[in-house]
Amino acid sequence: MEYSIDKNRLQEFGSLEFIAKQVVEGFITGLHKSPFHGFSVEFAEHRLYNTGESTKHIDWKLFGRTDKLFVKRYEEETNLRCQIIIDHSSSMYFPKSEKPSLENPNKIVFSVYAAAALMSLLKKQRDAVGLSLFSDKVELHTRAKSTTAHQNFLYTELEKLLIPIGDEEHRKTFAAQSLHEISDNIHKRSLVIIFSDMFETNAKTDELFSALQHLRHNKHEVVLFHVVDQSKEIDFDFDNRPYKFIDMESGREIKIHPHEVRGQYTKSVSEFKKELKLRCGQYRIEFIEADINMGFRQILLPYLLKREKMY
Repeated sequence: MEYSIDKNRLQEFGSLEFIAKQVVEGFITGLHKSPFHGFSVEFAEHRLYNTGESTKHIDWKLFGRTDKLFVKRYEEETNLRCQIIIDHSSSMYFPKSEKPSLENPNKIVFSVYAAAALMSLLKKQRDAVGLSLFSDKVELHTRAKSTTAHQNFLYTELEKLLIPIGDEEHRKTFAAQSLHEISDNIHKRSLVIIFSDMFETNAKTDELFSALQHLRHNKHEVVLFHVVDQSKEIDFDFDNRPYKFIDMESGREIKIHPHEVRGQYTKSVSEFKKELKLRCGQYRIEFIEADINMGFRQILLPYLLKREKMY
């Protein structure tokens, strides 16, 4: 079975083009174009010459071969660097399904499509995007680039995440350790967007919050999409009958009646979520509640519209 991103579903975000300029201006608040605009030694790609603009970056050798005017574009021409971080530990594949889809998503499907839509929008603005993936360690970290080839590579990496995990796979979450490492490897001021349930294995809460603070300390603008199944993971909405619950990250099984633990469970998870939101507020991290049952459009579009109105 082939698992790939349905590009047609991303085209729906083409309607965002009318607000794209304002949205990106919101994203880059406090960020500035390089003073060396267009003079970086790192060539990115060619683009067609637009009548009336400066001719100093025209590739005359290419003109001699093609009889067409192309301008050399450099990596520093971008408005913004955005690093998208996705947690792909086993818990992100909840709810377990052989064929997760946009209509019946698990947390990773939600995150992949939301990330791909953002990449598509930012690419239209010629902004640079990088991708980081983590579970119990950092699995992938790319620098931010704005080329078409790089975007296609990122889409390929995202599509790999759509493949359901097997029962034998138990990828734990070490978000604190991974976020510290990623933060150390983002060398230029960026917009950092995280998709994670933030359910840390053997979590020491202060270590997790310290990792989020590390990103802000490095002057990045940080947005956290807290990706959860609100009904099952937060409200613990299960029928009044016995269940066998399996920890997707450890494989541990327990047979219980939901009503026996619902009170304590909802209290604990509610307290964690409240503390997470509080700390994000203290660190000036944008906290977005992302219930997968609402669909990525219903989460992403209102957020982008909100950003437009803010600036």
